[in-house]
Amino acid sequence: MTAAPKNAPSPTPGDNVLAEVDLQIEGMTCASCVGHVERRLNKMPGVSAVVNLATERAKVSLTEDHSDADLEAAVSAAGYSGTVTRRRPMSDDGGPATAATSPDPGARAVGESAPGGHAGALAENDAVHPEHEAHKGHDPLSGHSHEGHGSAPDADTSDPSTRRQADLKRRFIVSAILTVPVFVLSMFPATQFPGWQWLAMALTLPVVGWAAWPFHTAAFRAARHGTSTMDTLVSIGTLSATLWSLWAITLGGSGEIGMRMEMSLWPRAAGEHAAHPELYFEVAAVVITFLLLGRWLESRSRRAAGNALRALAKMQPAEATKIVRAGSISREIRVPLDQIQVGDSFRVEPGEKIATDGTVTGGRSAVDASLLTGESVPVEVGPGDTVTGATLNTSGSLIIRATRVGEDTTLAQIGHLVEEAQVGKAPVQRIADRVSAIFVPVVLVIAVITFALWLVLGGTLAQAFTAAIAVLIIACPCALGLATPTALLAGTGRAAQRGILIRGPEVLEATRRIDSVLLDKTGTLTTGRMTFDRALPLGEATEEEILTRAAAAEAPSEHPIAKAIVRGAQDAGLTLPTATDFTSDTGLGVTATVDGTPTTIGRLTHLRDSGLAVDDDALLALERAESGGGTAVALGWDGRVRGLLVVRDAPKEGAAAAIAALGDLGVTPILLTGDAEAPARAVAEAVGISDVRAGVLPTEKRDVVAEFQQGGHQVAMVGDGVNDAAALAQAGTHGLGIAMGTGTDVAKEASDITIVSGDPRAVPEAISISRATLRVIKQNLFWAFAYNVAAIPLAAFGLLNPMIAGVAMAFSSVLVVGNSLRLRHAGGAA
Repeated sequence: MTAAPKNAPSPTPGDNVLAEVDLQIEGMTCASCVGHVERRLNKMPGVSAVVNLATERAKVSLTEDHSDADLEAAVSAAGYSGTVTRRRPMSDDGGPATAATSPDPGARAVGESAPGGHAGALAENDAVHPEHEAHKGHDPLSGHSHEGHGSAPDADTSDPSTRRQADLKRRFIVSAILTVPVFVLSMFPATQFPGWQWLAMALTLPVVGWAAWPFHTAAFRAARHGTSTMDTLVSIGTLSATLWSLWAITLGGSGEIGMRMEMSLWPRAAGEHAAHPELYFEVAAVVITFLLLGRWLESRSRRAAGNALRALAKMQPAEATKIVRAGSISREIRVPLDQIQVGDSFRVEPGEKIATDGTVTGGRSAVDASLLTGESVPVEVGPGDTVTGATLNTSGSLIIRATRVGEDTTLAQIGHLVEEAQVGKAPVQRIADRVSAIFVPVVLVIAVITFALWLVLGGTLAQAFTAAIAVLIIACPCALGLATPTALLAGTGRAAQRGILIRGPEVLEATRRIDSVLLDKTGTLTTGRMTFDRALPLGEATEEEILTRAAAAEAPSEHPIAKAIVRGAQDAGLTLPTATDFTSDTGLGVTATVDGTPTTIGRLTHLRDSGLAVDDDALLALERAESGGGTAVALGWDGRVRGLLVVRDAPKEGAAAAIAALGDLGVTPILLTGDAEAPARAVAEAVGISDVRAGVLPTEKRDVVAEFQQGGHQVAMVGDGVNDAAALAQAGTHGLGIAMGTGTDVAKEASDITIVSGDPRAVPEAISISRATLRVIKQNLFWAFAYNVAAIPLAAFGLLNPMIAGVAMAFSSVLVVGNSLRLRHAGGAA
């Protein structure tokens, strides 16, 4: 993970990030609120913050020491309630600090048990502060605290929690029941019995007072801190309409028994021949009712948009069957998940979920990882195979040794990656932020100017007032604040369901421009599980000698070719001598001492560079060995090449479909591999790639990516190994780095997108979902801007009834959120 959110204002170059802090923020209702909180936090020295409206979260990077109380006070100073939910100390190299190097004295050492629990229940990189105890109910995957919220229950009408939804629903229902008769009485003269206006007033006051109370308190809180938000416009507009109507009915003559009021959808004509001031009770009541309906639907939709993340939180089982050993006796007991520590063994019966990441030590079964990776076919596992927590054991009984627990597990890391992506901002959203920062004050000025001009140009007081109120109500920038966050929630959540992790919103912009994809071969397009084919002696050596010596030298290596050679020797029943003095030159080969003789295996060039003679017979044998599509490595000792070993790697199922899908997206695939030309060409032809770059060293892969970039191409690099990390990072500078989740942690850390399942068909799907998310963000922003730009002049010229303006404004937010929810069905079966 990076030291600071990619989309946050960057700390000063050279500054070390001391900690990353998550804050839960209550009280935000619009883009203006987000701007106020961000500006207040970013004014603090050494603080870089990004605030998200849809998740009510802030991600803060600290280059100077600030306590949780300092950060919470800054949020409070902006007029909102902030609660620190997590603090991650960072090391000098910008990565998460281990407890041993944590600058926070409150951090526990990894492996040290917490009171009432164990080390696995704590994040390895998360400090434990006494001041955090109030926030212990925070769920790092769901993104919401369950304890410690001390604000009033009516403080925030945008909070998507179940409690808030219930409160909004209750306020809306009461408001609707009271508003319907007010609307009917005010708009249809035939229903206006003597004294009807007094009943309308009695019904409206609870709506404006109780039902709209959250709007008024939010507006007052903002005004107290010298700011204004969308709630400011709503509160001023509805209170003004109500106060005008109270004056009109009590002092202006509109309270006379028998007075009737005509319906006026076009307020420009209102009041021209009226004997009494017009009443606006129905305007205030209808606007508030529809705003509450909009907020309730918006809250439900936003919660639905974040369902993918909450689903991740629910995937982990609550208990596990721990195997406790005492000498030669072992027994099995059911324990809470937080009592499983690294090194513990636990049993998983058929139909149960695997408690945490681990290695199978006993039994065989098929594991269904579809909920986590999107891969529909269960994977056969046995002793020595790794398994992921929260996946489903479908058949046999397994004994597993825990290797990662708590926030170190794959599931927790996926949750944090998705969280980071959702809390950020796409570059296009920053334009909306700058506009929204000045939007509310500008609208207030426009409303005042509208009121004054109507009076100056000869309009009645009623006409001037109606136009000004319409401007205030129609201009509420709800949709602006929701345009990006809701799309990110739905898009990244859908991607996570499909086993695709998008690191940050800026990745979405990059996918739009991608025109070329460089794909590594081994482990990306192929299974990565090489199978030994044959040994080819050169000279007097025998096949058995070649295979035995090669397998002994390769035994300590983790390279797929090395494993294939070792498996080949084991299958042949050969006894391997123990190798010593093992050294590896990444991507080239290895050297080890076997039976007292230095032995080198790898590329012919590596053997030549190691001082072994490479003659024409060796070159010709290599060419013949690879002509059939296999990969050949050379083996030598005592000064010359003694033989060749041939292995094969089959393309993954779905690799050809993935390449075809990339073409449909207008992206050109290129095979980039360190393998020889012949096997690389064989794989390329099998999957449908015409452009092949073979024989590329690990250090050269980055250069090839840079070469494409310098040629004007927007490049995505797809890889899975340590040797791909530099190329993945280079691609990420002006394009995309995509790591296969079956690969190394180094590769995944260097990438922008991680394909959890390792299925190559997820690569075009990742690009497709990312592009769809960016497209929806732009649609949302266009609608939000166009709506306000078109509606404000209509309201100012008296062509828009405030009541109609309120209805339209409320449903603009619902439209934006509904558009974002379409992303929940983006992509498809890879």
